[in-house]
Amino acid sequence: MICRKIYQGKLRNSALRQTIFRWFQSSVETPVTPVTSTVCSGKRIQSQLHFLRNYTTPFCSYTKSNASFTLRGCGFSTQAALDIPVGGIIDIPLAQTGEGIAECELIKWFVQEGDQVEEFQPLCEVQSDKATIEITSRYKGKICQILHVPGSIVKVGETLLKIGVDEILDPTEASDALEKMTSLESDFSGTSDISSVPEETKMGGVLSTPAVRNLVKQYGLDINDVPATGKGGRILKEDVMNYAMQKGLINGAPACAQQKLSEVSPLIGGGYEDKTLQLRGYQRAMVKSMTLAARIPHFHYVEEINCDALVDLKTSFKNETSDLEIKHTFLPVLIKSLSMALTTHPMLNSRFSEESYEVILKGSHNIGIAMATPNGLVVPNIKNVQSLSILEITKELSRLLNCAKINKLSSDDISGGTITLSNIGGIGGKFGSPLVNSPEVAIIAMGRIQKIPHFAEDGNVCPASVMTINIGADHRVLDGATVARFCNDWKKFVEKPDLLLLHTR
Repeated sequence: MICRKIYQGKLRNSALRQTIFRWFQSSVETPVTPVTSTVCSGKRIQSQLHFLRNYTTPFCSYTKSNASFTLRGCGFSTQAALDIPVGGIIDIPLAQTGEGIAECELIKWFVQEGDQVEEFQPLCEVQSDKATIEITSRYKGKICQILHVPGSIVKVGETLLKIGVDEILDPTEASDALEKMTSLESDFSGTSDISSVPEETKMGGVLSTPAVRNLVKQYGLDINDVPATGKGGRILKEDVMNYAMQKGLINGAPACAQQKLSEVSPLIGGGYEDKTLQLRGYQRAMVKSMTLAARIPHFHYVEEINCDALVDLKTSFKNETSDLEIKHTFLPVLIKSLSMALTTHPMLNSRFSEESYEVILKGSHNIGIAMATPNGLVVPNIKNVQSLSILEITKELSRLLNCAKINKLSSDDISGGTITLSNIGGIGGKFGSPLVNSPEVAIIAMGRIQKIPHFAEDGNVCPASVMTINIGADHRVLDGATVARFCNDWKKFVEKPDLLLLHTR
């Protein structure tokens, strides 16, 4: 590698280049064994440099038109140099993932210690209060140390892992060039000193998670001695526990078996214990948003909407749609009709600034949809509903639902909402009393559509599909009359969806 750099003229330091030329061209009369040291992760490793002699043929030569040269000299190796990437150890911190984000939960690792990574390769997945984000590598190199396990809370700026990079653009290139010469010995020397390297390489290449490595350290074991039963030679937690039992470090069944037994024992023996759950991700975000909501003076406005025409429209959409991937529901029509009503009542599509006592009327109708996911309540929003058709709203709603289920919502999906719909009726209940999602000023909870007896205009009783809605509003910005007029217009569009055609641009 060093020869190639000299030939291609990539060594920037001319003095260093000349020194290396002189060093290669000089012959070695007597074997020398100087001692050098390599620093990795704070530990200084002593290793000898074994110079070679009595080469009868050159071990590196290049020939090209108008240029040719032959290098003859000696090679060396250090055990640490083959284990540790050449450029140095780089700390990879958790970067700022969004405005106001101070910490994230580590969801999972895509790499392990000893893995080689490329630039822009995903390293891990973290979840903030707003979204799930993949952290990618800015360097090409080797994973030296992973500092956190999945489930850990990592502060912004805190080191996630350490990467040994192949090359750092640093003015002090002499040490970099020196260690790169190890490749010359591995290719041409064939000395017995290299035989000690594979053992160390094997140690660095053991497949295991950080949690398993920590368990090995707790019992004072050598991870290379633990028999692996996992896929691809991976060492599992059970492997460590069984090996510790064989060494007499554990009495009785493995801890994992004891844990499983403890999980079943309350059902068998009737013993019950308290359990503490740590709130993470979206659940933490809900704590913060609802704490803010508790400071807002709310008032609620309840109304019933006849959904007979909405039911017929949904049936018509289903009959006319040939695309099996599109699932028509009531919600896209309710979202579009809500946007129509917001056009004439912009105060409900606004944000309130407590610091400046200003109300910001939002030009875009970014309507948020509250979704219950396995990771907690999240409110992604559909952007620019005023410019979308009902079919486009249906597709975007389906995309957000699928992303929420697999915890793949982006920061853009969750931020920028202007008003929120909570479809609690999809789970059950006639209506709810929602709390405003600050800094928005209004939220609407919709109950389930029920078939109930209803008096028609002529006095006859007939069945009707009725939905109860409850509008929660920030009373600092909105008054009852404003909300009532808005609700009347929205109700008109829902009960007579053909009116949407008259107002659609």
